[in-house]
Amino acid sequence: MSGLQKLWLAAVLGALIGLLGGLIGLGGAEFRLPILVAVFSLPTLEAIILNKAMSLVVVITSIFSRGFSVPMESLLPHWLIVVNLLIGSVVGAWYAAGYVMKLAPAMLNRVVFGLLIALALIMFWEHLVGFGETGTPLFQQAWLQALVGILAGLVVGIVAAVLGVAGGELLIPIIVILWGIDIKTAGSLSLLVSLPTMLVGFFRYRQAQAFDALRRERDLLIWMSVGSIAGALVGGLMLGLVPAQWLGLFLAVLLLISAWKVFKH
Repeated sequence: MSGLQKLWLAAVLGALIGLLGGLIGLGGAEFRLPILVAVFSLPTLEAIILNKAMSLVVVITSIFSRGFSVPMESLLPHWLIVVNLLIGSVVGAWYAAGYVMKLAPAMLNRVVFGLLIALALIMFWEHLVGFGETGTPLFQQAWLQALVGILAGLVVGIVAAVLGVAGGELLIPIIVILWGIDIKTAGSLSLLVSLPTMLVGFFRYRQAQAFDALRRERDLLIWMSVGSIAGALVGGLMLGLVPAQWLGLFLAVLLLISAWKVFKH
């Protein structure tokens, strides 16, 4: 494959992932990771770092694009939710990134494989069972709700650091179930949690030798990021044209298959 063919393939695959993710409100980073490893032959740690860089670009774009439908003023009353989750997520992202850098490649593959399978199962659950009714917090005791929020944020930070994802697949159901927030507002709040969490993990990865992959694979990063953003924007505009439930189930199956084929070793 020539250099130009590689870049076009990166843009097309990025756009396709962004389109499918945009149709159900996800960034698609969990699907980019197996592609970076299987199609572009990147070592897993380098793929995670590149995936995190792309996810940062997609998240920043999503924050601005969602501002038209969910104004920032409407999110201000919920700022404590963001802080609550961030307390756990930034800690989880910092320590998980440090742990990943010390793992042997074979063990890292096993960890990534397990987390991708877990995310696929969560997607199955979300689209088969749903989030339940909104409007009522899960706990009435403020201290218990805050404690569970910190622990949930910790898990999100770990997953975001290990896979290089924004974590919306976890954050949105957590916010809906734990605080009873409607799913549209929860989607925007999840982005506000994701951005600082990913920045912390990204900064931590600067100590890894694999961080040099950002410079070496700069063209791949740019072309796939542009494709991902374009696809996500088109997917967002097409929202509602494709039944989200069936598309979500299809993507969950696709994630299971790709995780198995790429990381089963």
